[in-house]
Amino acid sequence: MKLNLPQAHFSRLMRAIVEFNLIEENDHILIGLSGGKDSIFLTYALACMQKRLKKKFTLGALTINPMFTETFDTTRIAAFCQELSIPYYTHAVDIAQTIKDQAGKDPCFTCAFFRRGAINRFAKENNYNKIAYAHHNDDAVETFLMSLFYSGQLKTFSPNTYLSRTDLTVIRPLIYFREQEIRDTISIHGFKPVPSPCPLDGHTTRQDVKELIVKLSQDNPRLYEHLAAGMRQSSLGELWPESKNRNQMKEIYAAYMYGDI
Repeated sequence: MKLNLPQAHFSRLMRAIVEFNLIEENDHILIGLSGGKDSIFLTYALACMQKRLKKKFTLGALTINPMFTETFDTTRIAAFCQELSIPYYTHAVDIAQTIKDQAGKDPCFTCAFFRRGAINRFAKENNYNKIAYAHHNDDAVETFLMSLFYSGQLKTFSPNTYLSRTDLTVIRPLIYFREQEIRDTISIHGFKPVPSPCPLDGHTTRQDVKELIVKLSQDNPRLYEHLAAGMRQSSLGELWPESKNRNQMKEIYAAYMYGDI
């Protein structure tokens, strides 16, 4: 396969790599490759960077079979990796049964938790020190909004995250790419993403938030831009102080009710 990453894509990828120090000399990077458009593009992009950068690093790709269906055909994914000369692996994890056993709990959280755990274990057992995920800018903005809506916290995932318990580093090189841009690029190159086996695909909380952003953007064209800017630490403005617990307020309460003691 002839590797050709447009200059605009190369520049955006390099911005993330340089700004967040994502790739270092002698890194062994395991790509979480689902076969969807995002991870397919990430795999191709990192193969291109491996050719162009002066730093030496190795790549591998892993697909987790969540066992949502009886058949899980990875033939096209394997062929794609072979064309890129990237070692390819698959690993089955019965996430489908785990979700059934934990009826009532958020299936997306359960799936992500066990999928990450399986990838981390595989990486450690096969001497990879970094794991690359294909989360893009839309994912980050949606996570930021979901966190505020459903946990009351202003946070999203980081482009570079060190996991101290496993001594692994998670990197997200596509952090400056928009989802539609990746979709268009995949189409131009003729890549055919593998459909997601998830039974809830397109019917998740994330999908609801995605559609909400689109809807609100109709009246506020700069909404997405503002949400993206809000993820930066420098954007914090005037917020309430941290909530005091009962013991912290006890002395102050006593002064109000009984005077100074």
